[in-house]
Amino acid sequence: MNLKQLEYFVAIAEEGQITAAARRLHISQPPLSYELAQLERELGTQLVRRGPRGVTLTEAGRLLHERAARILAMATATAREVSSVGKGLTGTLCLAVCDSAAGLAPGTRLAELSRLAPEVSIEMLDGSVPKVLELVASGLAEVGVVRTPFSSQGLRCRYAPAEPLVAVMPQELERGDELEVRLTELADVPLACSRRVAAQLAQTPFCLTEDDRATCACSAAGLGVGLVPRSLLSTCDTGACFIKVVAEKDLESRAAVIWKADRALSPLAERAVALLGELA
Repeated sequence: MNLKQLEYFVAIAEEGQITAAARRLHISQPPLSYELAQLERELGTQLVRRGPRGVTLTEAGRLLHERAARILAMATATAREVSSVGKGLTGTLCLAVCDSAAGLAPGTRLAELSRLAPEVSIEMLDGSVPKVLELVASGLAEVGVVRTPFSSQGLRCRYAPAEPLVAVMPQELERGDELEVRLTELADVPLACSRRVAAQLAQTPFCLTEDDRATCACSAAGLGVGLVPRSLLSTCDTGACFIKVVAEKDLESRAAVIWKADRALSPLAERAVALLGELA
């Protein structure tokens, strides 16, 4: 089993047809069918079921598709990292950023990379905090940006200053004084927040989101008072909502730049970490 066979199999699995997979790979159908048969013979199991309208994956095929996609992504990331180490400040930096840190990273200072090293490019990946941790742990992203709370085991971290939550208030749900509001003052209004924030609240939110930017959208639509990190506001349209700091120290969070503790950073990643700084 080699990388070419895995690439061919992933194309078949994702296209659902050998003919369509061959077009995607820019090869003819016979060699693709041959490689699939060779792979099934080598593994000693059927990977696809052939039908008049295409192919469907067997249970073994679904497992191989999942693993093969990861192996191919890891091979790409490894080639990129080795190239970066060998050439210095060239190549591609893979940076994973959690949704709730979108207002802090990549940041304007990271744009200096384009001036310092014109041959450098950045591949941005985003997702939840657990997803970013997984991308960094697997090596698919060399550097990540996450937000507390998270497990820092096996990681090196550079933390930003503590940051308060803000309440994004539709006009009809305004509470608190001119600049601040306490949670007790929000007890009688529907709340909108991410699962990460909800885990720290005694009150069950009316609108639960996976992404803090979606929380702002809920508030702008009048569904509830949204609770999001203050820095996120630079990336969101909150319409006519009032914005007030949530005066609760226990709800403050910190963003952090992370990378694996047991791997030396490439010169490109080292420069990126220095430019990201403390995410100020």
